[in-house]
Order: sequence, then structure tokens, then C-alpha cells
Amino acid sequence: MPSPNFGARRGAALPELIVLHYTAMASCEAARKRLCLPEAEVSAHWLIGADGATEMLVAEEMRAWHAGAGQWRGCGDVNSRSIGIELDNLGDRPFPEAQMAALETLLRAIMERWTIAPQSVIGHSDMAPGRKIDPGPRFDWQRLARQRLSVWPQPGPAPDATPETFCALAQSFGYPDLGLDLLLPAFRLRFRPRASGPLDAQDMALIADLAMRYGEDGGAWRAS
Repeated sequence: MPSPNFGARRGAALPELIVLHYTAMASCEAARKRLCLPEAEVSAHWLIGADGATEMLVAEEMRAWHAGAGQWRGCGDVNSRSIGIELDNLGDRPFPEAQMAALETLLRAIMERWTIAPQSVIGHSDMAPGRKIDPGPRFDWQRLARQRLSVWPQPGPAPDATPETFCALAQSFGYPDLGLDLLLPAFRLRFRPRASGPLDAQDMALIADLAMRYGEDGGAWRAS
């Protein structure tokens, strides 16, 4: 049941990102129907059911309509630069073992096909802070990172906790150029889902490590 909701990638772009989503719908069948409905004007390349069943809805060479407004590493039109994967989940529950295993198998294949690095596997919430929250706080990013299918920070020395430094480091890692009110919740949603309150030293230690190891310029701060 291929989706008609796709087009050519703009500017001869090739996939360099993988964006993970949850469907937020009552069933995989309902999600599939919407992703294939012409008037919905939304789609993804892949849909993975709670039971691990994996379906291609749009060919990876094409531009699926999954990401919407946002950016990563300073570039917009994420649809032209990414492959979108939808996971059958309402967002308020763990992702089943069969589904996670199927996702891992799919990620390995896509990353090999398109030479995509672990730091380029992101959540919808990463590229669209304040607008999207999927794949949400129940998604196991550490599990993916242990298999080099994504990344996870290792806290170390960090600069003082100031909004300006946090935002600069977050932008170096890949987040959009936004204020702390949007970036900190998006960052914590993925890396500290149980954290609350004002910016603190743990936030700074985690984002500093991500920026130094994966930032385009190595980060805006170096440990002495």
C-alpha cells in the first residue's frame, strides 16, 4: 500500500539524516491509512508496527512528507535530506521489544545504504523543538546508542550553566538556533526525560560532550 504523498528530493539532495517519529494513532492500520491518504499530505518512508512488521510506504530515493518545518545542523527542508520512520505508538507507553528489534535491523540497513552516521539519527523533537515531541520520553535512545545506531552523551567537565553557552553548544551539536525556552525541553526530552527545573550543571555536561564529539566545529567550548 504505497503512499502517494512524496516528490523528488530538492536540489539533488541525498539522505543524510534519519528522523524517528511515533504515529500517535490508535492502531498501525489507522496510521497506515492516514500516511497513504492523498488529502492528508503526510507520509513516511517506513512504518513499523508494534509487532515488528515493517513496511516501506515511500521509496528511500524520494522525498517523503514526514518532517515539516524545522532544521538540523543549520539546514531546513529536512524532508529532502532525510529518511522518516514512523513507529506505531501513542507516545505514552514503552516501545515493544519486537518493534525495537525491527527498528534496529532497519536502521543498520539504511545507515549502510546511505552512509549515515549515528549522530545523524535524530528524533522529530530534535529538529522541531516546541512543535513536536516524538518519539517521546518513553523511547529508548540509550539502547540504540549502545549499538552505534544513535549517540548518547558521557558527562565530563562543563562550562558554567548559562543560557547563552547552552544554546551555543546545542546549536553546534545540530539543534536549531532557538532560545533556551525551546531548546532545553527538547534536549531533556531525549537525554534527560525525568529532569525538570532550571538549566543545571548536568545539562551543561551532557550538551558539552555532544558538541565536542559530534558538533560541526567541535563545540563552542573546550575543557581545559
